[in-house]
Amino acid sequence: MFTVLWRFFVLGLYSFGGPAAHIGYFQREFVDNRKWLTDQDFTHAVALCQFLPGPASSQLGMYIGYKKASYLGAAAAFVGFTFPSFLILTLLAIGNQQYSDLALIDTIIQAAKLLAVVVVADALWGMAKKNLTSKLTFSVACLTAVGVYFSTGLTGQIFPIICSALIGFLLSLKNEQVQRRPNENALIRPNIMVLGFFAVLLLVMPMLAGQSELFGLFNIFYQAGSFVFGGGHVVLPLLEPMLDGMLDQDSFLSAYSSAQLVPGPMFTMASYLGASSLTDSPVLGSLIATIAVFLPGSLLLFAFLPAWNALVSHSRLKASIILVNASVVGLLASAFVKPVLLTSVGSVFDVVAVVAGYLLLKYRNCPVWLLIVLFCGYKLFI
Repeated sequence: MFTVLWRFFVLGLYSFGGPAAHIGYFQREFVDNRKWLTDQDFTHAVALCQFLPGPASSQLGMYIGYKKASYLGAAAAFVGFTFPSFLILTLLAIGNQQYSDLALIDTIIQAAKLLAVVVVADALWGMAKKNLTSKLTFSVACLTAVGVYFSTGLTGQIFPIICSALIGFLLSLKNEQVQRRPNENALIRPNIMVLGFFAVLLLVMPMLAGQSELFGLFNIFYQAGSFVFGGGHVVLPLLEPMLDGMLDQDSFLSAYSSAQLVPGPMFTMASYLGASSLTDSPVLGSLIATIAVFLPGSLLLFAFLPAWNALVSHSRLKASIILVNASVVGLLASAFVKPVLLTSVGSVFDVVAVVAGYLLLKYRNCPVWLLIVLFCGYKLFI
């Protein structure tokens, strides 16, 4: 558990770039380097987290921690990866500072963005080689990438994955040589206890919200975390009307911009908003909001994990999983272009730096910490 906590804490210190970049960091650290998961297990986990509401990268991190050290490992992964951004955003909210104006901080952020390009490109190439093994999977990935790039909101992200699963299932039905395994017809069920706990909180907390300011704050962020797909960029517009009257527009904009400046999951903008909402006890407000916004996705992950494990081993549904994985590659490809690439590379010199960084990472096994030092040096002199 402590090993998981430390490894994710270190990643939480420099994992800039959003969910797509986090997938790249996780794959390199826990699949390629440390062998905590197999490539196939990692790919299946990424696909599952894309299906569920909540912060996909944090859910993936908890899954990795769970595979290494059971439920305590999952909790350790969450705490380690989330704590750095939680602490920074809480302090920013308390101090109401605008520290993005500091030249050194801006240099570090720009260097971290270049690092994110390199890491995501490496992850994308690795996942593409493993999952795009036919004309059909390649076509599904390309269509997903184009569709997600030119769409907005929940539909654009979830619809291609659902369509891919459906197409794969229909194709498997046409395969007359499918051999069923024993007990394959058994009912595939989620963890009813965990799913029930998620539902109870979802239904009961609105009734308790008026009893206490703390209950009300927990309810708002729990509701938001229960219905958000697509990461922190999507949770802010959902929270804004829910927190109407509690926060002004400037606080929302400060929360969003501050979340862009820190590593780790963007869902920790809830830390800033919670601290700003509960001005008498900002640390408590930040803690409640952070736990509440991450809790639904965590519960749903472990509620549906048993069913997902059964699905990926089901012979009739293997074609669906193959196409879902291909669609996830397309989703990652779209995220690589926008926002990772378009918001990070601004000149020919940046292109050269990124290519050099990729070659060092891929063919010289350059450590990530050294890359960010090199990128910081480049940004200081260019």
